[in-house]
Order: sequence, then structure tokens, then C-alpha cells
Amino acid sequence: MVLSCADSEARTQKAILESNHPHGRILEVNWLKHAFAIDAPEEISPNESQRRLTEKLCVEIVRRRLITPAMFILEMSRPLNYVSAQFLRFIQPFATVIVDKDEFENLTRFLEQRGSIGYVCRRLEALEAECVIKERAGANKSKREGVGPQSRDPHA
Repeated sequence: MVLSCADSEARTQKAILESNHPHGRILEVNWLKHAFAIDAPEEISPNESQRRLTEKLCVEIVRRRLITPAMFILEMSRPLNYVSAQFLRFIQPFATVIVDKDEFENLTRFLEQRGSIGYVCRRLEALEAECVIKERAGANKSKREGVGPQSRDPHA
């Protein structure tokens, strides 16, 4: 009798499931079906204090022109966002010396959510686009007035 690979595999799976069961029935393994399931990425909607805190953080990153390194770090940490949030919990005693404890706790809770990194990245991109538009408008205005970059006061 010659068995194909498919027959052999099916018999092996059946033997594994039926082994050690008193009645010889196939064991249900539904509990294992979702053991490593990941929730689908969803659109996150932060509460008002989380939105305000995220906005404050993003505005500061854009103001300091650290958008590229921030996006790089955020995208790199996206698969580990929950672990990163747990790291923030670890450094909380030290960080709350500098920042408000409630704000830090709120930020940590926000970053534990699955879509939080995507939300922060979208806010950074939107604020960067607004900044570029304002800079272009300012450059066009100075060109129309005849003011070049050389005649501006560097200490203003």
C-alpha cells in the first residue's frame, strides 16, 4: 500500500489530535486558534487630553525640525509600541521629575493602544506640511517686498 504525502500528513494530524483522549474523539483546539492573533489596525481616536498632549509633542518636534529622526524612530518602534509604552512606565519615576505625572500617565496609556504610532506619524506629517506652507508663504511675501535673506537682522 502506497501512501501519498497528503495521506500521511492527514493521518499524522489525526493521530496527534486523537492521542491520549479517553473516547478517541478529535480534541478541539479552538483555544489555540487565536493564541497569536493580532487585532486589526484600527483608526484610533484619542481623548481630548491625549490629543492635546500629542499635539504639544508633535508641535515641539516640528519646531525643532526633528521630523525625520522622529518618524524614523516611530516607524522602527511600531511593531513594539506596547513594549515601548511599558518602557515609559519603567522610567516614569524619573520622568515625572521633569514632566507632569498625570500627563505622562496619559501619554503612556495612549501609546499602549495599537494605532497610536500611526496617529502620531500622521499628525507629524500634517504639521510639517503646514509648516512648509507657512515658510513658502513667508518667502513669497519677502520676495514681493524686495527683502532678501541678506538684509534680515540675524538677531531678531
